Order: sequence, then C-alpha cells, then structure tokens
Amino acid sequence: MKGDRKKNKKEPLYMIGAVSRMFNIHPQTLRLYEREGLLTPSRTEGKTRLYSQEDIEKLEFILFLTRELGINLAGVDAILRMKEQMEQMQKQIEYLLEFIREELMRKYAGSPEEQKNALMRIPKVEIIKLEEYIYTNYKKDNNGE
Repeated sequence: MKGDRKKNKKEPLYMIGAVSRMFNIHPQTLRLYEREGLLTPSRTEGKTRLYSQEDIEKLEFILFLTRELGINLAGVDAILRMKEQMEQMQKQIEYLLEFIREELMRKYAGSPEEQKNALMRIPKVEIIKLEEYIYTNYKKDNNGE
C-alpha cells in the first residue's frame, strides 16, 4: 500500500499552464527551474511537460525557499542536494536498524525471556521532514515567539 501511494505521487498529472496558475508563476520560471535541474517533469511523446504530485511538492519547497527566505537558485540547488542526501542516509539508517532488530530476534528466538531481557528500551525519536522543520521554525521566528 505504501508503494502504491509513492507510485501515485510520481504519476504525471499537471500540464505547465495548470501548475503556473496554481502557484501564480510564469511558465518560463518553471522552464528555468527545469534548465537549472531543480525540477524534472516527465514528458509526453509530444514533449509536453507533465508534473506529478511529487514535482508539485518540490516546487512548493523551492518557492518557499526563494520567496519567503530569499535564497537564490544556487542555494536552492545546494539545499535540495543536501536534502536528498539526508533522505538517503535516513533510509540507510532505517535499513541498518531493521537488520539489527532482525539479527537480535534471530539470536534470541529460542527463549522469549532472553529476548525480553536482551533489548533495552529506547525512546522513539520523532523524525520530521526538512520542509516541515523549516516551515515550523520560520513561522515561529516571524511570529515573534
């Protein structure tokens, strides 16, 4: 089911005109973002750009960085690259934790009592998306909190 949602986010749905109206930006701005490598919409056989929900979310983040924070396109590119690296590292950490969990379960599979005593309780750490963190902190800073 999780994979289905991810597939749906990648499904190309919106043409460039619809996206430009949604965000009140000129279509040339979207083309510029594509030339700069910030967005990569899919193309039809007739070369029409089609934007997915994932592209729309990325565009919202780009517009937040440029409009609200005043970051130039080179800065946006660096932030997007770092964000991608952080997401990849997070996946690797999740994979490693799952591997460790499975190995411990396998090692202590014979005795439920040993298994219960073998693992320490670790508080769950809340992981939030970079966009949510920036939005939240930006709103706090601008509201004088």
